[in-house]
Amino acid sequence: MILFISSQHPEPQSPINERFGRCEWLMKYDSKTGQWTEHQNPGAAQSGGAGVAAAQFVIDHKADAVISGAFGPNAAGAFRAGNIAMKLFGSEVSTVEQAAEYCLQDKLESFK
Repeated sequence: MILFISSQHPEPQSPINERFGRCEWLMKYDSKTGQWTEHQNPGAAQSGGAGVAAAQFVIDHKADAVISGAFGPNAAGAFRAGNIAMKLFGSEVSTVEQAAEYCLQDKLESFK
């Protein structure tokens, strides 16, 4: 499973970032290989359409799920069209690594 998680810094131990479209980093986790990859969010510096740009980046990387604190309506629409699950951190998640673990254990709420 390929997960993307909004992050404050480019490492798995980083604190999560509640904002999807404007987060500085998107951390990719491949559960089959256990490999982490950091990506600068292409939407973070855009004056408009940040969520859509970030969503398209995640879609282009063939993600199965994306985890964040919130999703704007345009990003959510793009993920729905791309059939990518949207998960919410929840109060018990504080790091990117923990978000991935909770997602794989099906302990995160789905964004509706």
